[in-house]
Amino acid sequence: MFPNHHFIGMHWIWWLILAAAILLLFFDIIPHRSQSTPEEDALEILKRRYARGEIEREEYEERKAAITDNNH
Repeated sequence: MFPNHHFIGMHWIWWLILAAAILLLFFDIIPHRSQSTPEEDALEILKRRYARGEIEREEYEERKAAITDNNH
């Protein structure tokens, strides 16, 4: 029936594990970790708020200085 007897015993479990791993990677189920730091995220949010006109230039400069001072 099976000339090499590869499907007898526990060998089939490795094929299931391999198929599951490929499906996880293919469907992008594994979450990606952010490469950025929280300080960079805060600065990006601040830039967007300033660009939308939600805050004035003075407030933008003060908050930017506070964010970058905490970084160092």
